[in-house]
Amino acid sequence: MFWESVVIALDGLRANKMRSILTMLGIIIGVGAVIAMVSIGMGVRDKVQQSIAGLGSNLLIVMPGSTAPSGVRVAAGSTTSLTYKDAQAIAREISGVNLVAPSVQRQYQAVFGGKNWITTMQGTTPDFLAVRNFDMADGSFITQRDMDTRDRVAVLGRTVADNLFGEMSPLGQTIRINKSKFRVIGVLAGKGQSAGGQDQDDLIIVPLTTAQERMLGITHIQSVSVQAESPEVIEQVQEDIATLLRVRHRLQPGMPDDFSVRNLAAVMATAEETTGTITLLLGNTAAISLLVGGIGIMNIMLVSVTERTREIGVRKALGATYANILLQFLIEAIVIGVTGGLIGIAMGLGASYTISSVFGWATVVSVGTILLAFGFSVLIGLFFGLYPARKAALLDPIDALRYE
Repeated sequence: MFWESVVIALDGLRANKMRSILTMLGIIIGVGAVIAMVSIGMGVRDKVQQSIAGLGSNLLIVMPGSTAPSGVRVAAGSTTSLTYKDAQAIAREISGVNLVAPSVQRQYQAVFGGKNWITTMQGTTPDFLAVRNFDMADGSFITQRDMDTRDRVAVLGRTVADNLFGEMSPLGQTIRINKSKFRVIGVLAGKGQSAGGQDQDDLIIVPLTTAQERMLGITHIQSVSVQAESPEVIEQVQEDIATLLRVRHRLQPGMPDDFSVRNLAAVMATAEETTGTITLLLGNTAAISLLVGGIGIMNIMLVSVTERTREIGVRKALGATYANILLQFLIEAIVIGVTGGLIGIAMGLGASYTISSVFGWATVVSVGTILLAFGFSVLIGLFFGLYPARKAALLDPIDALRYE
């Protein structure tokens, strides 16, 4: 009897092909939209995670000036509150610290031959390469000897190397940075854009002492990148750095910090929470169309029951039970949900691929999302088909046979 009911249900759908297709349309759009929207949200989340992780593992950033809870810089004028000796003290006195890389930076115009490029010159130490997860594509990085001699050597980011030299090798060539000559000793491997859309390869790295004394004429530093030994100790290291710097800067109890210590692990957790909320919002918004599709199923099934009232009366007169009639119309509704769900999955996968390839947006398609959207479409068909099916099953056979 079950398979007989399936055959009758499928015959009923085939008899009204266009109406069945239009009924499925809401489910198709809903399932496809859920898959596409959630894939975009998950792609954004992964992109943010990769960008933050690309800055460095177990990383803390120490900056001059502190931030109040309102977001206002309490010590907005104290941009000279950090020194190279502070960075050396962090490396020397704080347990759990692996590497420390102080740095200064400023935008300059770099020139080679007839080509020029405005970029960021970053003065730092040899540990910068490991702390900030950079790799060398060619040549070598700055050394302690370069720091000690204040040598005019430079390591180019991929973007700078491409714009100044094209296909030519930059190694050994001399470039001008703000009219000062620098010898190129290496080229960094590309890292791409950060989560904020900044080109991480658009920079030139020089020794910290060279940048401070020969380019900027300063003794302070603008930031310190601190790599902790493991994720387990990073919060303790953050607290110890704050305590050490307050002592070194002679800050009395109650006085605000003249520095800030940013934990990128906390930044990543906040970013994950934010992108997760966005993904959930996108998915829920798209899921509304599934509910609209379910209402469409119920509406069409009620019309179908009305049109086939006499057929129902004949079947009941020939011995069809309440369960037989209920099952027949439930199967019709479920078939609409299943077929619409399958077509919607194909549409959602196609939309995700198109968005990724045409617009360049990162998309991540999850099997769990596909199964959830498909299961929801089946449940929508079952739920919204139950009332019309029950109405058909409760029809009195005598009244149904009299119906015109």
